[in-house]
Amino acid sequence: MKTFEEKLDQYAEIVVKVGLNLQEGQRLLINSPIEAAPFTRKVTEHAYKNGCKRVFVEWTDTETNRIHLNNASEEVLKDNLPQWQIDMHESLVENNDCMLMVTGSDPNGFKGVPAERLMFVQKNAGERLEKVSKARLAGEVPWLIAGAPTAGWAKSVFPEKNETDAIEALWEAIFKTVRVDQPDPVSAWKEHGQTLVEKVNYLNEQKFKTLHYKSEGTDLSIDLHPEHVWIGGGHHSTFNTFYIPNMPTEEVFTAPLKEGVNGTVTSKKPLSAMGNIIDNFTLTFKDGKVVDLKAEKGEDTLKQLLNIDEGMKYLGEVALVPYDSPISNAGIVFNNTLFDENASCHLALGMTISMNIPGADKLSKEELESKGVNQSHGHTDFMIGSADLEIEAEYHDGKRIPLFTNGNWAI
Repeated sequence: MKTFEEKLDQYAEIVVKVGLNLQEGQRLLINSPIEAAPFTRKVTEHAYKNGCKRVFVEWTDTETNRIHLNNASEEVLKDNLPQWQIDMHESLVENNDCMLMVTGSDPNGFKGVPAERLMFVQKNAGERLEKVSKARLAGEVPWLIAGAPTAGWAKSVFPEKNETDAIEALWEAIFKTVRVDQPDPVSAWKEHGQTLVEKVNYLNEQKFKTLHYKSEGTDLSIDLHPEHVWIGGGHHSTFNTFYIPNMPTEEVFTAPLKEGVNGTVTSKKPLSAMGNIIDNFTLTFKDGKVVDLKAEKGEDTLKQLLNIDEGMKYLGEVALVPYDSPISNAGIVFNNTLFDENASCHLALGMTISMNIPGADKLSKEELESKGVNQSHGHTDFMIGSADLEIEAEYHDGKRIPLFTNGNWAI
């Protein structure tokens, strides 16, 4: 049986070798909570072993950020990023380097902070790092989001446990989701990736026009973009390396037509956004745009999230994940989008991922908008999958077939 240290080391190794697929001579920027320092150090070590030229670490601390959010002037919050930080991120784009985001902050860490102040910061970051975001979505910068527990996150997942036991339990859950519990994690990831590729190939062959969703609280139709392609398992960079942006990942996803979304959809898992939990919420769409919303918890945060810019009121991603999947079957609500979105079919408000539209990375924002490709400074996934979800796929001739039945693939 593997020790914790062995599992942690293997996790860091697959992050570098499989997730980022870091190449000799590339640099790596890691954004990480301070509490995740042991994991971040392991990743740093494996990055250098793999030929990394230089590792940079941006440490984050929820309590320090909370003090800033509560005390900085509104003017500062609206212009929150210093130029040196922007320059550093943009230098990664210019050199085709790598980025790792370690997720794990307390999902309730900014509870009580005025939602408008949180929106100012997120909007500013989206605007000032637009070049970097566009490069990531186009595959110019291999990137990865991976999880590491903090005390606040662990206690939100396992409130009945003491802090030490909660962190230990969350680590074990994460190790399973990223296949570190298996004898050969690298081979396990290759096999898993092939399974997702088979679904991607099928969906791209069908060229569906519309997906129709029905479940309790949901009756929604989504027109797929006429030029859409499905992606899953990983991406090829613009310089032909293969990387996996999410660990874990169970999804295949594509681009909706911006103004082709109509009906109502209800969330099925809590959404952690802007340091707050939004739960049991419903969005109503007309001609692509959210025209009504309600939430049992975090409604003000949800409103501010949609106010980042006009594009946040439209969808940018459609993702399919079977209800009978490893993360879902674990029976854990992670209160973290990286994990919960891979346990559930989900949608995303905001920016369309350019890789889902061939040639999108070569078009201007105005050209993309004219083609029905949503543009935004934000991108937020929310979970809608459940055991009663039915999805019908409609062809351009009007014929329909069941794509999901009782929450799982029907194909």
